[in-house]
Amino acid sequence: MTTKFDTQQRFVRVRRIRGDGFVEFDFAIGDPALYVELILPEPAFQEFCENNTVKLLDDEQAAQIDADRRVWREGDPSHPTATKATR
Repeated sequence: MTTKFDTQQRFVRVRRIRGDGFVEFDFAIGDPALYVELILPEPAFQEFCENNTVKLLDDEQAAQIDADRRVWREGDPSHPTATKATR
């Protein structure tokens, strides 16, 4: 099943709010798993989110992206073709 890549959808995942007032976050267009890492001062971050009409990812969505990324990078150790190194 193929889903349409919608460039109107914008996603943000906050990674860390630093003590110096900066926000570290991931920003994605169309697919939350394809993102860039950014950092902005908190007021600029708020403006960025408003200007891009972003959807903030919750912990469950973020965990799914992390799990998918691990499988992509490291392979699926439960898959029959997995090598001993990935098991």
